[in-house]
Amino acid sequence: MPVIRFVREGLDVACYPGENLREVALREGVELYGLKGKLGNCGGCGQCITCFVDVVPSGPVATLSPRTAVEERKLRGRPGSWRLACQSLVEQSVLVVTRPQVGLPDREALIINAQARPLPTGPTAWPEPPEPEATGEAGPEESGEAPPAAEAVGQDASATSGEAGADAPGSR
Repeated sequence: MPVIRFVREGLDVACYPGENLREVALREGVELYGLKGKLGNCGGCGQCITCFVDVVPSGPVATLSPRTAVEERKLRGRPGSWRLACQSLVEQSVLVVTRPQVGLPDREALIINAQARPLPTGPTAWPEPPEPEATGEAGPEESGEAPPAAEAVGQDASATSGEAGADAPGSR
């Protein structure tokens, strides 16, 4: 599974490919919002621009979905590495700095430390659902398998365990 490494929080969170970055962060208790965002965020529509994160470049592979038209319009004039968490889908493991507009005294050291630990690449697709068990196929007799002993003799399962004699007439 891809991992989101939240640099400020020192937290790694696994998610499925294609999950929304904002939803994963909120589910895991990561603080995306400053005071303004706490008081009036738009709930993930991309209108309030209070859930931005700074994506730390990690090579030629895209870690998040491409910027949406909403992001292009709302983040005009902001650094190119900034994204709106509510508009970003996680495709590969990624390093993000939450609330980049707020100072982080040891930012560079934290980023270097986060980059030093390898991120797992994880699958690039959701896991396949389990195959349903086949029903209505050949029974044990037709498949060549021997039936269980209790069924073969026509007895119930309790008779094979020695409990049947307790209720039989004259057994007391």
